[in-house]
Amino acid sequence: MSSPAQQLTLLIVGSGAREHALVKAARRSGMVRQVLAAPGNAGMEGEAACRPVKADDVPRLVALARAEQVDLVIVGPEVPLSLGLVDELAKVKIPAFGPTQDGAELEASKVFTKKFLLRNNIPTAHGEMFNSSHPALNYMKNKPLPIVIKASGLAAGKGVTVAQTRAEAEAAIRASLDEKIFGASGDEILIEDFLPGEEASMMLVVCGEKYLVLPASQDHKRVGDGDTGANTGGMGAYAPAAVVDAPLLARIEGEIIRPTLAAFTREGINYRGILYIGLMLTPSGPSVVEFNVRFGDPECQVLLPLLATDPIKILWDCANGVLDPAACQLNSNFAATVVIAAHNYPSHPRAGDVITFPPASSLPPGVDILHAGTKRRTDGAIVTSGGRVLSVVATAPTLHAALDAAYRVCAQIKFDGMHYRRDIGARQLARDK
Repeated sequence: MSSPAQQLTLLIVGSGAREHALVKAARRSGMVRQVLAAPGNAGMEGEAACRPVKADDVPRLVALARAEQVDLVIVGPEVPLSLGLVDELAKVKIPAFGPTQDGAELEASKVFTKKFLLRNNIPTAHGEMFNSSHPALNYMKNKPLPIVIKASGLAAGKGVTVAQTRAEAEAAIRASLDEKIFGASGDEILIEDFLPGEEASMMLVVCGEKYLVLPASQDHKRVGDGDTGANTGGMGAYAPAAVVDAPLLARIEGEIIRPTLAAFTREGINYRGILYIGLMLTPSGPSVVEFNVRFGDPECQVLLPLLATDPIKILWDCANGVLDPAACQLNSNFAATVVIAAHNYPSHPRAGDVITFPPASSLPPGVDILHAGTKRRTDGAIVTSGGRVLSVVATAPTLHAALDAAYRVCAQIKFDGMHYRRDIGARQLARDK
């Protein structure tokens, strides 16, 4: 099933900028007849038929896919994957892009992933698991600083603390295990040794032991310029990231990628979907920080524009088990995205601020405004409804040109309390000089 006999009806699950990027890719594809989104957002409304089904409502999503005779479901967020959406769709013979529930456990449980990495001798930091605070605090007292505290379960990208002091480490342990700020996701924690180095994100399209390596990217997690302030879901990204050069990529493939996929096969995980490998590039070599089982957000927004091959064909072939990585081509551009956040994000983001956009006709070529935390009021105004509100994406022949175009459009968007980082890609720009 390398090519569909007719144009596809797609269902894209999710409501963020990542899913808006997938909607745009689908609209630009020659393979697609109709695009549905569930639940979607205010920005997707003009480009997809949005259905008010929550991304974690597996029975209603399956019913929607059946009722609309969907040919392919593309699952954006991690929660429906961890709840077994792909497994349930398989029961009614609807292909889906994303791993089944056993593969999704790699993101749903950091403890599961740590054990997987250690037993398969894949480079990663040493870590210990705890489900009560007393032994965790005793263990932490004897470890060098900084030290990393992770809630084991899904915490929307906010369950990790890199503690610089004992007090900060104790607060993170108690917040998860005693105060239950992450709910059941924090009932177990992982305490890891800190790895020095620079972070990079590698995303693969995985189809069994076949895989397509997408360009390396760098996310910017801290809310403020210069990597200051609170940790967030991501304030911007760029790709390709030159920090992963050809020799380093060869080492990552040999030491991490191929051993991981071989371990999937040994352990009976038939993985089809994105495998996101969060890496720390340490002085002694690359080491796995985490696995995610879906496109990163905001990394997805900068990776899709770098595919010369139709992204939908790649996802279709992967979901149907016929991916040919050698037939997938990249272009030579750079892409950058800047996330515009709501007032007081990430702690207590304010909702309901009216957003003013530049006219669509004024956007430079290669620039998209992707919606994340937005909704449309009954009077037609588009207002903020989440912490990360918009993602401005630009593609150009150089990183400098892509960033310049994205920031020029950011300056034309207005709403009370908006803020964004002004230093996306600064590390690479400095290296380029």
